[in-house]
Amino acid sequence: MQHFAFMLNKVRLLASSWLLAVAGFSSAYAQPTPAPVTITVDVAKPLGPMQPLWAYFGYDEPNYTYMKDGQKLLTELAALSPVPVYVRAHNLLTTGDATPALKWGSTNAYTEDKKGRPVYDWKVVDQIFDTYISRGMKPIAQIGFMPEAMSTHPVPYRHHWAPGQPYESIYTGWAYPPKDYKKWGELVYQWVKHSVARYGEAEVKTWRWELWNEPNISYWKGTPEEYNQLYDYTEAAVHRALPAAILGGPETTGPGWDKAADYLRGFLQHCVSGKNYATGQTGTRLDYISFHAKGAPKLVDGHVRMNMGTQLHDIEEGFKIVASFPTLRRLPIILGENDPEGCAACGVQTSPENAYRNGTMYSSYTAAAYGRLYDLADQYQVNLAGAVSWSFEFENQPWFAGFRDLATNGVDKPVLNVFRMLGQMRGPRVAVANPAALTVPDIIAQAQSQRADISALATADEHSTSILVWNYHNDALPAPPAEVELVLQHVPAATASVQQYRVDNEHSNSYTAWQAMGSPQQVSDAQRTALEQAGQLVLLTSPTWVSTKNGQTVLHLTLPRQGVSLVRLSW
Repeated sequence: MQHFAFMLNKVRLLASSWLLAVAGFSSAYAQPTPAPVTITVDVAKPLGPMQPLWAYFGYDEPNYTYMKDGQKLLTELAALSPVPVYVRAHNLLTTGDATPALKWGSTNAYTEDKKGRPVYDWKVVDQIFDTYISRGMKPIAQIGFMPEAMSTHPVPYRHHWAPGQPYESIYTGWAYPPKDYKKWGELVYQWVKHSVARYGEAEVKTWRWELWNEPNISYWKGTPEEYNQLYDYTEAAVHRALPAAILGGPETTGPGWDKAADYLRGFLQHCVSGKNYATGQTGTRLDYISFHAKGAPKLVDGHVRMNMGTQLHDIEEGFKIVASFPTLRRLPIILGENDPEGCAACGVQTSPENAYRNGTMYSSYTAAAYGRLYDLADQYQVNLAGAVSWSFEFENQPWFAGFRDLATNGVDKPVLNVFRMLGQMRGPRVAVANPAALTVPDIIAQAQSQRADISALATADEHSTSILVWNYHNDALPAPPAEVELVLQHVPAATASVQQYRVDNEHSNSYTAWQAMGSPQQVSDAQRTALEQAGQLVLLTSPTWVSTKNGQTVLHLTLPRQGVSLVRLSW
């Protein structure tokens, strides 16, 4: 009887999903649903540019870049964006044989001969950057970490971390200051000079250079002043090689923490008025500002509860710090890592709170989080240029192993389709009115754990408008879908074509397709083809036509919990 009841429920669920896919609007659930959420979009009321904040990605393991699945994913990332995608990777100066591992990578760019003279080898670095440049992508060239021959504490140097082991074990000889800051500066100069020779000055001027990663925690075993000293020598070297190069920092994490806020503030103050260690003059050139923001999921009563509030709080506090420096407040800001939590390589088996990563909770969280970045930047009047999703792929790992990645074994996960949606939005942002929307203060106060966050981000150009709509909740619990009424105003045409792209359990979702196959770890060619197709962004229904009256039209859609839709009107 239990088996029969299970099968009957499964049939009912499939039937409901089919009705939802065909109709696209009416509820497929028998139970009462909450009152419709009305979202009004004024196509003729621009708010400001739709900066491509989402066209930024990063990862720890640089040697994955030119491997099979790494190259495939980079090609897809380049294709989803109408502007060049920026890519940030760690370990570009780390010593080693280029063998990849979790939280590790190496290029062997710098060694020394028996007499302590520098030996530069750019082969692996070039292989990484060639992979980007050939796809029209741009490096965020991270200057780090410390080569073994230059480290003040080189032993032990190579770590062998695995999920479940103490995270602190990753911080080995590469995390220490240099023995000789002038030698470090010469290494940086040679790298930038080599890059200009290989790729041309016009190309390298479009890159972003940066120093280190998260120096306010154990990624940097020196003091804050030693980091400032390293930055001064780095800046002098970068701009000696290429005066037009764009260099930023400090890539600190967690501005919402008091000590982290002090670190970021102290670095900015050093750049404004501190004594330059390399030149002896006052201040140091800074071309953009970077810091990180992370959420904090946990298990509550056996289910995952996300915490976007800590991430937005970090961003808000970082913006406040930047805005407090009159000479720096208009510099571009790049959120060097902008994620639901802090360890991409920590899988579900050792960190069960990361179970959100394979399915639609990650995709809906991403839509809701990126949607709020524009509001925060407007509120603090800062120049937010990009937000790096620290998510890539992990080569030759089990299928859907629960890493924070965009694809598994070459198959795209649902979250990647939200970035595809964002990549389709054209024109400036336009006004969205939603009386039921959660504000940033609401989210910081954990309101997303009390009620659903149903909201939208919209753009419009001369012949179209795009509305990204999400139904997000912090808790991974089942719930009825939401009825959403989209009211579009000032549409400059009598009729318009409507397309609705969807990410939910039944659409643009390779994970549920894999589960339906029985969650195989040995995948046949036919299964792989089916999974690759399931991982692509798809339309909910065929395109339709709507009429407008006095420039207004109303659309109704049914959006499942943790679902995301991109609605596009074209005229």
